[in-house]
Amino acid sequence: MQIGIPKEIKPLESRVSLLPAAVSELTQQGHSVRIESGAGLGSGYSDDDYIATGASIVPDAEGVYGQSELIVKVKEPISADLALLRPEHILFSYLHLAALPDLTRQLQDIGLTAIGFETLEVNHRLPLLAPMSDIAGRLSAQIGAQLLHKPQGGKGLLLGGLPGTERGHVVILGAGVAGTSAALVSAALGAQVTVFDRNRDKLARMRELGANVTGLYSYADAIAEAVSTADLLVGAILVTGQRAKQLVSESMVKTMQAGSVIIDIAVDQGGCIETTRPTDYRDPTFLSHDVVHFGVTNMPGAVPKSASQALSAALYPWVAKLAAKGWREDKQLVGAINVDAGKICHPGLKNHTD
Repeated sequence: MQIGIPKEIKPLESRVSLLPAAVSELTQQGHSVRIESGAGLGSGYSDDDYIATGASIVPDAEGVYGQSELIVKVKEPISADLALLRPEHILFSYLHLAALPDLTRQLQDIGLTAIGFETLEVNHRLPLLAPMSDIAGRLSAQIGAQLLHKPQGGKGLLLGGLPGTERGHVVILGAGVAGTSAALVSAALGAQVTVFDRNRDKLARMRELGANVTGLYSYADAIAEAVSTADLLVGAILVTGQRAKQLVSESMVKTMQAGSVIIDIAVDQGGCIETTRPTDYRDPTFLSHDVVHFGVTNMPGAVPKSASQALSAALYPWVAKLAAKGWREDKQLVGAINVDAGKICHPGLKNHTD
């Protein structure tokens, strides 16, 4: 198959979907791989590294899209990408279409097959979303700790505290991959951590992270009480293929102290906190009710080398399946199709658009 890897053009996005080692595996299987020049530079991989794998370096995006059947990229297509996509393309990337109705309609109009990394499910797990969720969760604690500093607009709190001071309070909505990672790092920093979920097994795992971590059932009143004392609030709610459910209202945010911080990891699925909105790394934060909000939709883009390594390892086996004949016999790949020949296919997305 003709496989194309374009350079990411979302602001300050430097990840690349496949490392040279993964591309080498594909070329050895007889596939033709075209890489847009410079696509790997932000993650530490040169054009020469890809040439050594047997891939072709193409000078521009037009050449990649124009000569490829399968387009493998990291983030959802934006306007310049959309202009180059054709009905015969298979697009394989993060899509998050439930929060992007305009993009959904544009992909329908093009008539291509769009498969979302975040909707590929295996045994009730999301193997292509998990590594980025892990990174985003860890980053939420690290970034949150920084944003609490006074020069960043925060309340001037050391998140983990020190002898003679109170520990900061981190409240996390969701005990999935992202929430668990956020709790792990927050607890290691010394913060007092409260994690909300509806799954008892997940809450039990939160307790195992340390004596400073508490897992609680997601009762609305309990969330409201915890939010009012949160120094850092992390939203990490996910329902596969669907828009995130809002668990924190604007009225709850108003109860938070000035200079507290909100990081909504679910922002690319619409957000689970009413006052959040999408931002990017050029201008990542904004104030709402004197609370610092961080709404970057591509959080792992801050660590492209680590993120690209983790993503490529998870992604390569599925690209190899897609590139082989008969991939539509694979129930997991077919189940991850969001849009196909103008039709919305994924049940979660159908529920959102109906």
